[in-house]
Amino acid sequence: MEFGKVTEQELEHMDCSLPPDPEMNQAILAKGKGKTRFYIGCAKWGRKDWVGTIYRPDVGEQDMLRHYARIFNTIEFSGFYYNLHSREQVLQWKKAVPPGFLFCPKLTQYITHVRRLRNVQAQLSEFLDLVSVFGKNLGPLFLMPHPQLLPQDRETLETFIDAIPPAIDLFLELRHEAWYTSGSYDQKLLQFLKQKKRGTVITDAAARREALHMQLSKPECYIRFIGNALHATDYHRIDHWVTRIKQWMNAGLEKCYFFVHQKDERHAPRLIQYLTEQLNNVCGAGLPLLSLQTQVAHS
Repeated sequence: MEFGKVTEQELEHMDCSLPPDPEMNQAILAKGKGKTRFYIGCAKWGRKDWVGTIYRPDVGEQDMLRHYARIFNTIEFSGFYYNLHSREQVLQWKKAVPPGFLFCPKLTQYITHVRRLRNVQAQLSEFLDLVSVFGKNLGPLFLMPHPQLLPQDRETLETFIDAIPPAIDLFLELRHEAWYTSGSYDQKLLQFLKQKKRGTVITDAAARREALHMQLSKPECYIRFIGNALHATDYHRIDHWVTRIKQWMNAGLEKCYFFVHQKDERHAPRLIQYLTEQLNNVCGAGLPLLSLQTQVAHS
């Protein structure tokens, strides 16, 4: 995970605080029903270096998803980004997880990066048909267009989103700085997302603070947290997030998707353990706690 990469020296001087909430968030959250449901997970499950941390030594690679889904209730699933796989494979993944577990598939790179959302009706139909095999285990789609997609391409982006049936949930991540002028989310696009009930992805990366826009377009949040190898600032940033999530919960937040990424993904479960503890302590979330085999001190 190179996006937002910083040096340890830069981290020592980093401001870990979150930007203030945009005023519009209050009106959006006021439409929510509260009783926040949490979906917390990682970006991968097949991590051999998690053996001895969250996987027992006798857990083979073929069984890792089944064990992952006992610990986490969602995954930001990049499995289709490079390869669509087969319906049989998707069905096997579905059978490996319990009811309530959600796959959040990332759209294929051919659609987002090669074709840049243009003239992809056939490929989008194929993708949607495939992810439909997940059935009730299908969470929101994760749409990350090419990083060079600009506000001038808004019509292309909106046309593409319109082609996805409203019954399929979707959250959008934008990486080019031009979408965040004057520290604010592009207002024309925001109005479109609100009208279509599509979500905004909030990405917390140390060196890309414009993507930390804090703008909600519906009473749900989708947070991508990019950590720095359990540096002390990772924990401080989680503390700030827990405080903000509590505010959103009190205002009507219905769902919170929180995905933890690390440059070295072996650290992700440790940070999720801390996140879950703090959500329970501060927000009364009542989430099951992760039981990891070793402890890492933090400050």
